Amino acid sequence: MRELVVLFQKEWRENTRNFKILWVPLVFIFFGLSEPLTSYYLPQILDAVGNMPEGTTFPMPEFTPAQVIMATMGQYQFIGMLVLVLAFMGTISRERKNGTGTLIYVRPISYFNYFLSKWKVVGMIALMSVWLGLLTSWYYTGLLFGKVEASDFFAFAGTYSVWILFVVTIVLAMSAWLPTGGAAGLSLLLILIVQIVDSLLGAYWTISPWKLSTYATQWLTGSPDSGDFWWSMAITILAIIALMIFGVWMSKRNASKTKV
Repeated sequence: MRELVVLFQKEWRENTRNFKILWVPLVFIFFGLSEPLTSYYLPQILDAVGNMPEGTTFPMPEFTPAQVIMATMGQYQFIGMLVLVLAFMGTISRERKNGTGTLIYVRPISYFNYFLSKWKVVGMIALMSVWLGLLTSWYYTGLLFGKVEASDFFAFAGTYSVWILFVVTIVLAMSAWLPTGGAAGLSLLLILIVQIVDSLLGAYWTISPWKLSTYATQWLTGSPDSGDFWWSMAITILAIIALMIFGVWMSKRNASKTKV
């Protein structure tokens, strides 16, 4: 237990020194703020910069509060995922490359604690960032568009949090396995490309970790199908555990190569 605490503190200090604990949340807060403001002031923005002939009008859609929060999540599903991958793709692989990992590997450490300490810190930063961004969006959506019930919002954000943990576990497992560039490429493939495939062909299946973001939004407009939702949650949690086991194993295997 003491070893896990020491490794956790080391990882936390490192993410504090490189300001990830600051700039990653700021990115999510920015999009959480900008989406409701942009949606609300879009007609004025178009009038100011559109340079359209006098008298030209465009009918603007009226956004519901749920649609604004879903649009915020839509930003996170692309830009947010890209930020998380780029921020944490080298969490383990970079230590192997710069020699920091060698200093750790020569000590009799538990590779489970080594991986878990990184997973906990990265997960905390990612969840803190997403929650701060979503709470910002919820607050300004309530001011500008109308109220979203707290129970609906927290069900939505809680479901989306499981997806975020799935994402960061993929990134860390790939970082334990591959060099930084390979980890980034495969992480983006698994997170973004599979997500696009699911959006195009996902009508043929209803249970998948990649469905969680869709089921999260359904809490804002009603509720998802309970069977599909809970099966997807269970499979996602099992996938997270499997990816963590894989990450621990790859950390240990690559450590043995480093020692040699």
